[in-house]
Amino acid sequence: MTAAVEVRNLQCRIGQVNLLAGIDFVLEPGELLAVLGRNGAGKSTLLKHLTGEIKVQQGEIRVFGAHLEDSPREALARRRAVLPQTTHLQFAYEALEVVMLGRIPHQPRGHESPEDVEIARHCLQRVGLEGYESRNYLTLSGGEQQRVHFARALAQLHGTPGHRLILLDEPTSSLDVAHQHKTLQIVKELTQEGVAAFLILHDLNLVAQYADKVLVLAERQAIALGTPRSVLTAETLSRAFSYPMSTIAHPWLDCPLIVSGNPPAHSRS
Repeated sequence: MTAAVEVRNLQCRIGQVNLLAGIDFVLEPGELLAVLGRNGAGKSTLLKHLTGEIKVQQGEIRVFGAHLEDSPREALARRRAVLPQTTHLQFAYEALEVVMLGRIPHQPRGHESPEDVEIARHCLQRVGLEGYESRNYLTLSGGEQQRVHFARALAQLHGTPGHRLILLDEPTSSLDVAHQHKTLQIVKELTQEGVAAFLILHDLNLVAQYADKVLVLAERQAIALGTPRSVLTAETLSRAFSYPMSTIAHPWLDCPLIVSGNPPAHSRS
């Protein structure tokens, strides 16, 4: 089976400063890979390489088996959706119109079909925004706007045959707890449909609960890659975040529970 994403010895340097050094990983169809690291660790730089916003200086990125720089953009847009952490829209679009932007790669003549509209409505419903179709995007809360853009990404991937890929940068940053879990549950549903998912997340316990694999970056290089149980250890996390971390058994899930900070003195005695 061809990997959805294959990154080999990815290096990025500006002047004398390394932005990334020796990044290697493979993301298979049906997998959810979460990327962790403190601010400035290289997460956004890595994502910008995967989207093509930053060109590869050294190393190799393959998407669906082909070199990223050789992949036709229109065809790639039908199989790969990107959800940035923030998207700035200045016009009073209706929510449905924003979601319809995800259908543009599927409209070779530039004309939307009734099926496109129905797909967009379904995607709004899937993210819990049924009835928001005609709402002014600018009047929505930050979390609602984030969910509209998530629906746009879902609409972009909808109905595409073969392997697909979704790249998400902090997709839960503006969401309340219930919608954080709902968003990641939808991503897991996508992986069950064969979609490969690459996520940047800061919530360690969400990563522990939902990720299939975890890539930990520190000082702009990878220090760990593997399952949540093998990677999310006190030693690795404390090193990655320069802050004391502990892990305990989750009371009901088969994953670690991460606690930050040092335990009180009496509990260490």
